[in-house]
Amino acid sequence: MSVGTLTTFIISLVQKVQREFEKLIVTDKIVVLTTCSSREEADRIAYQLVDARLAACVNVLPGIGSIYRWQGAVEQAQEILLLIKSSRALFDSLRARIEQLHSYSTPEIVALPIVDGAEGYLNWMNAELQPTSPSE
Repeated sequence: MSVGTLTTFIISLVQKVQREFEKLIVTDKIVVLTTCSSREEADRIAYQLVDARLAACVNVLPGIGSIYRWQGAVEQAQEILLLIKSSRALFDSLRARIEQLHSYSTPEIVALPIVDGAEGYLNWMNAELQPTSPSE
């Protein structure tokens, strides 16, 4: 097989893998999970993320029981779970902002893909996640 033929084959294979991958990831939207130690902290973080347009919406779910290993011991705590609706493009800024605002030294920040959703809701998310213009 010549170098040219091999190169063409590799490019074709990479393009096929990319097309298959794109089928798996339908939207650029994500749900980010983080837990907070108090309702006040959860509300403050949620408000600031939405206000900065890093999140379109944040659901605040109180009464989450967490059991985890921390510094060599099994711990148990009552926490508040935030379900943060955002986009992959904003994840690094979102993560940095949560880390800045959070009281935990190592906050849970986990992003899950939104594979599909109601068209109207996804369009609304797009509008809410856009940077604000100077006239707003």
